Amino acid sequence: MSLQIKINTDLKEAMKSKTEPLLSTLRLLKADIQYELTKNGAQELSDEQVIVLIKRGYAKRTDAIEMYEKANRTDLADQEKREAEVLKSYLPPDVPEEQIRAAVEKIVQELNASGPKDIGKVMGKVMAEFKGANIDGSKVSAIVKSKLS
Repeated sequence: MSLQIKINTDLKEAMKSKTEPLLSTLRLLKADIQYELTKNGAQELSDEQVIVLIKRGYAKRTDAIEMYEKANRTDLADQEKREAEVLKSYLPPDVPEEQIRAAVEKIVQELNASGPKDIGKVMGKVMAEFKGANIDGSKVSAIVKSKLS
């Protein structure tokens, strides 16, 4: 079952049971998917495209949580946290740090990378290797910088 179909099915179930914040979060996600479909003129998105949309929504929520907490709006921050948890449940598990370190080590060897000037090349190859996986770019960046510094 594709991720898009799973989201649609879960949305229908959430509508029947009136489960919040699942219902509102999935409605927003479905709107994002529908927008992408219209923009591309496609019938269905691949799982990788849907994951990109989910990650984008998750990032928006985490940014909003920080802003609300700075403004002492815990009620809104809690709502954003619940929505972020819903979105995170649709993402694949995080790539373990050890696996990232091993990939960085291998790619540094392949490219004969030696200094800060090679960070971009290494980052690009590492992110391409984990395409479609749930990987934090800032974590990869920190590992690459520590390796090449």
